[in-house]
Amino acid sequence: MCGIAGILVIHPPGLARPAHPLEVIPERSLDVLDVSMAHRGPDGGGRFRDRATRADGTVVDVAMVHRRLSIIDHAGGAQPMVHDGERLRPDLVYQAGEGPRVASEVERVRPLTALVFNGCIYNHRQLRAELESLGHAMETDHADTEVLLAGYRAWGAGVCGRVIDASMYAAGWWDRERAGLLLMRDFFGQKPLYMSTDHDESPTRVVFSSDAGGVALAGTGLRPLGESVASWITYGHAMGGGPTAGMRSVDPGQLVMMFDPETADDSERAAIRAMTPLPKAPFRSKSRSFMLASDRGWRRARIRDVDALLCARVGERLDADVPLACLLSGGVDSSLISAYAQEIAGPITTISVRMPDVRYDESHHARHVAEHLGTRHVVVDAQPAAAEDLKLLIETSGLPFGDSSLLPTYWACRAASEHAGVLLTGDGGDELFVGYERHLTAPHLNALSVVLALPTWAAPARWWPARDPTTPLAKGARLLEAARRASYPALLAVFPPGEARALLGKGAPRAPWLRSAQTPHEQAHGDLSYMLPSDYLRKVDLASKAAAVETRAPFLDRRVLSACATLGAELHHGGRKALLRDVARKRLPVSIVDRPKQGFAIPVGEWFRTDFGGMRTLLRDHLESSDPFPGLVEAGLEIDLAHVARMLREHDEAGEASRNPWHGRDHSQRLYVLLVLSIWCRWLEGMRAEKRPGVSPGPR
Repeated sequence: MCGIAGILVIHPPGLARPAHPLEVIPERSLDVLDVSMAHRGPDGGGRFRDRATRADGTVVDVAMVHRRLSIIDHAGGAQPMVHDGERLRPDLVYQAGEGPRVASEVERVRPLTALVFNGCIYNHRQLRAELESLGHAMETDHADTEVLLAGYRAWGAGVCGRVIDASMYAAGWWDRERAGLLLMRDFFGQKPLYMSTDHDESPTRVVFSSDAGGVALAGTGLRPLGESVASWITYGHAMGGGPTAGMRSVDPGQLVMMFDPETADDSERAAIRAMTPLPKAPFRSKSRSFMLASDRGWRRARIRDVDALLCARVGERLDADVPLACLLSGGVDSSLISAYAQEIAGPITTISVRMPDVRYDESHHARHVAEHLGTRHVVVDAQPAAAEDLKLLIETSGLPFGDSSLLPTYWACRAASEHAGVLLTGDGGDELFVGYERHLTAPHLNALSVVLALPTWAAPARWWPARDPTTPLAKGARLLEAARRASYPALLAVFPPGEARALLGKGAPRAPWLRSAQTPHEQAHGDLSYMLPSDYLRKVDLASKAAAVETRAPFLDRRVLSACATLGAELHHGGRKALLRDVARKRLPVSIVDRPKQGFAIPVGEWFRTDFGGMRTLLRDHLESSDPFPGLVEAGLEIDLAHVARMLREHDEAGEASRNPWHGRDHSQRLYVLLVLSIWCRWLEGMRAEKRPGVSPGPR
């Protein structure tokens, strides 16, 4: 897990001589970054400072902060890790509370390289052997951090191309010779990286961190950005734009060079090309609607190839110096990962979480899988303090993240962390192997839009009963709303276009009129670029960091993605995730493989009516206050509070006994998003009101 952060200040030539580095980047700014991500790294931390001058006279100051969750090489993996061209220099790193030291005042000449890194390089042992063969003397026993540091010294930014297939990371390298910083985020976006840049004044100031809250507090982002917040409200999450001014999320696979790019050599340019996403087309696949006898052998070969590919990816992710387990939900994806781990390193520990509501509890399915595989199975009970936990998660994240499955994911990670420091998960299986109903539905939106793009269909969602969002009628209304625009994003929205206009008026994001993909596998592939990093992986990161546990997702590997892109329609020939289910049948009970997809959810709508875990009290205290969303009006975004009150009333009515299917409307997820937004706005207002920067305390 870990956490990384830093500040870079660039003084252009021709200005007055810069102040001392400790004045340019005050230690209290590093304190803010450190405290904001302390929950990520309870096992240690460190800081590094340096100053360098470019050939044109530009002076650059840097300060880097690290918080460590120790997973690999407890003795040798401390960060920031600094190398002077001949040896590691731990003497140039200091701890919070110690007297700060500036490397340029201790070591003035040597070509220092410093690294802060969050994640895991799964092929670090192979890279270590390659670097040693090139003459690099490695000082740690098996730290993947040193491999990244030595790799940069050997290949520059080209090191990113060496780890792109098998890695999850966010990293920052300081290069004294170039007087600049290199930031990189892994291809799928498993590890977060936020940054802000202040170009309004000279010198230029850049802040980066694993946590959005740290960037907001140490950067220039204590003011909500109305347009961006509107997107967060609409979808519950957003891709690149931060919700506060000046902040953005580094895109998955993006390389940010904060030095002269003309100094990049051929290997670095090749690395940048290697990190561009795979094209969505062409997909080479069978196009027939049925398979001939001769095709069945081809299918068996594909099943065998995918099985071997996935088994190898799991094997790469079993390297840890702490207890490792599989988080087993009882679904196909996590069960298959557990089966591979048991085969490679058994007996493996599997952990399932028993939820307090039997309708959302899959622990009995997980136990069935564990008994079939012969794992050491542990069942832990989620102990939700829903309202308290929600405030904790939003305030420590610094984001108005509106996916309610964040809560059960956090409870699962918190409970499982008592038994393991690393958890293997099935994340990414649905996006790679066409696992959602919407993937099969999306291509039909284009055809339906021709029929439904009429004024009389202005607000179909209001025409249909909506007391229960899980009914076919409610899902049909959602489909019609999306089909009017042939818009897959409208299908994903928490507030579809009509609802968004009612809530935000002119501030509502312009309704997306994007043509849906022509095929289900293209649509699933598209989710890898948007839904996976902005929602699902962000959720897992926020939950796991709060529980101080590392998660690893074997499906998320470029070699798996490449294989799926080649297979195309064969992935879903026979239904959702058909090929992966055929692979799973070799190892899992048929009752597990063929059972309906359940998902990891909570009955948040009922909790808003019954006050389970204090959720109704929290909801009403926020949304019925005189100013539920402080700062948004000043940011140019006004929420219709009368509409919010109507939503609260309709939601309560939907829980009442009635034969009228139009009696009330369920607004579970929409009210959850508004509650999260209110919590975030109040947190941000409190930070603005502070005379000094501060952050909420970390998780208990």
